[in-house]
Order: sequence, then C-alpha cells, then structure tokens
Amino acid sequence: MATRSKGRPVFIVDGARTPFFKAVGKPGPFRASDLAVAAGRPLLARQSFEPENLDEVILGCVMPGPDEANIGRVVALRLGCGKSVPAWTVQRNCASGMQALDCAYKNIATGRANLILAGGTESMSHAPVLLNEKMVAWLADWSKAKSFGRKLQLLGQLRGGHLKPVIGLLRGLSDPIVGLSMGQTAEILAHKFKIDRDTMDAYAVASHHRLAKAQDEGWLDEIEAVYDSRGKHHLHDTGLRRDSSLASLAKLKPVFDRQFGRVTAGNSAQVTDGAAMLILASEEAVKQYELPVLGRIVDSEWAGLEPSQMGLGPVHAMTPIMKRKRWKPDGVDYWEINEAFATQVLACLEAWKDEHYCSSALNMRTAMGEIDRDRLNVDGGGVSLGHPVGASGARIVLHLLHVLERNNAKRGMASLCIGGGQGGAMAVERD
Repeated sequence: MATRSKGRPVFIVDGARTPFFKAVGKPGPFRASDLAVAAGRPLLARQSFEPENLDEVILGCVMPGPDEANIGRVVALRLGCGKSVPAWTVQRNCASGMQALDCAYKNIATGRANLILAGGTESMSHAPVLLNEKMVAWLADWSKAKSFGRKLQLLGQLRGGHLKPVIGLLRGLSDPIVGLSMGQTAEILAHKFKIDRDTMDAYAVASHHRLAKAQDEGWLDEIEAVYDSRGKHHLHDTGLRRDSSLASLAKLKPVFDRQFGRVTAGNSAQVTDGAAMLILASEEAVKQYELPVLGRIVDSEWAGLEPSQMGLGPVHAMTPIMKRKRWKPDGVDYWEINEAFATQVLACLEAWKDEHYCSSALNMRTAMGEIDRDRLNVDGGGVSLGHPVGASGARIVLHLLHVLERNNAKRGMASLCIGGGQGGAMAVERD
C-alpha cells in the first residue's frame, strides 16, 4: 500500500460555480472561458487579497474553443490577475476540474505556492464540428490548384462523403482503445452487477428530486448568477426535471444498446455547460489575509483500470485513500460520486459490497462495505444537474464542503470515473 508524506496543510477557503446549462442542440450562450470568468469574478471580488496576489491559476478543461488556447491563462488575464501570475490548463477527461485542484493541492503542500485559484470549466454545447479527412485533403489540393482547369477537375471530384462532419462531442465521449462509447461501458457494468432498468430509473428520479429540494431549500448558495449578452440573468441549473417519475422515464428507449440495453438519456448525465472555481491556500496565506476556511484537502488518489469498465474508477481511486486513512464507509460523513450514469454509481456501490471484486480487483481481504445512500449525492448530481466534463470534479469538491458545513459534519469523499479507464478521488475534512 502506498504511503504519502503529509506536507503542509492545504485549505479550501472559498469557491463559486455557475449554474449548469443543459445543452439544447445548438451552441449555448457562453463559451468555456466566459463561464470560468463568471464563476471567478465574484469569487475574487469578495476576497481580502487582490487577484495579483495569487501565485498561479490552474484550470481544467477538455474542449476549449479555438480562441481559448491555454484557457487557464485566458481566464486569468480576463479576471485581472495580471501578467505576472502564471496560469496553465490541465486535461484528465471527466476529472479535469479535480486534477486542477490536485495540482494546486500538491504545489501548496510542497511549499511551491501559497495561494492558488483552481477549478474547471466546459462548454459542451460548443464542442467542435470538424471536417473529415477527405474534405481536408480536398481543400489542401484546392488551395494548391493554380489553373481554372485544375479547379474544375477538383470540383468534379467533390462527393457527398466529403461533407460528412466529424462530431467532436461524440468522438470525445468514445474510447478509441476499446472502441466503446461511455454509455456502452455503462451497459457493461449494468450486466456485470445485474442492475436492472427500474433500479437505474429510480436512482435518476431520486437525483432530480434531491436537486429540486436543494433548490427550494436554498442549499446551492455556491452558485453565482450569470448574465448573457441580452442582459438576462441565469441562477439555476437548467437540467432539473421536477416532474421526473418512473413512469416518464420508462417511456424512454435505450440509447447505446437499442435492442437489449438499459441505459437511456433519462438515467444518464446530461450534456451541459458550466464552471466551478475554488481558492486554495496555505496556512501562511490564511493567516496573512485572514481568510475563512471551508475545509482541508487531506488526501487524493488517481487510479487506472480496464477502459471498458471505466465507471468503476471511483472505487479504485477511493480504496487507497480509505486504506491509508484506515477509514470505513461509516466513518465518512458525506460522499459525492459523480453521476456519469445512474448505473455507474450503482455499480460502484455494488463493487464495494462484493467480496470477490474487492479481493480480485482492489487487493482487499474482505469487502469494503456499504455506503449509506442517504449520505451520497444528497443534493442530486450529474443525472439531474448535468456533467460539464471539465468542471464536475471541481464542483463535487466544492459542494461536498458546503454539505459538510450545512450538516456540521467533518469528513467527506469526492470521486469521479474517467473516460479511458481511470478514477480520481479527493478526501476533505472540516475542523
């Protein structure tokens, strides 16, 4: 079992996120950098330090736009951090936002920094639609053609297949190594752990109902209002379906295995735009700027596993932390496991209860045990509020700390599955 040196304590002092906007088939009103700035601007405005006092800015993003190269730097400059504050971008698929936090955590723990703005952003509705290779080659020949006759010849070679687009989002949500979409990997887990359609749908309904209650009770105060170019303000996650029911979900057809499948659009995470930003600080910075403290990051872990079963990534990443800390599931007060698919979260719960899986895949002597569903994703998750892939890892850590604060609880665990066969986890505590 791996051991970790503690290093300096690392605190999360504040954070903010935008509403999450469900994609509706065309580009949304905000690009990824717009969303990150919308979350970061009010967050920095209420601090006792100036943006120029940051040591660095780290941002997770999977698909920045063509005008957002090194989007971390773009956002840092737009936020007024100044030219002297370095900024960079990380990409670990669905866990890019958590990767940004982990990089900040380690830089502070090792003494390389004291104050960092980190988080994640994604505008999935702006995912690129690309020309295919045939068309790119044709355009290359066209640009080299000098004579009118050659251009006519090339026009005669143009076929409908040249115009077939490459949908970047669909390619990005597929694994090129095993040739499976993320939804197909969820179907594999449903079969492996015998999770039926009704169970998935019931989980999805609960996710929507929990988010509805959180909105009604005012439990999502980490959300900052966003204003679009028409002056309209946005304050709530738009993917919520308050009337979600087993009957309504039962009408939906499987998406990834149309004949025998169980995974539908209704029990899967939504394609979404959104951003979440957090401020991490050393003890020195907390004292210097008299900063409040939401909690501390106490450990993190990254794990790899079979890509076709990528949804089990959370148990592979959380298990080493649990071993190092000598925690049992009932010793963790609240959990956030990102809802890429209802069946994926359910499979993680089943895996930790399965002695054979824990022994063969996680190198444990016995099963890890059972997570109390009443303490898991208590305010909904990706199924109901969406999963902007670059942002979700930062969102679940931020929201977990708010849940701990609200319930006067101490210990929490946040985790995600990651396309390509990985898992990420981060443990946090409040004093």
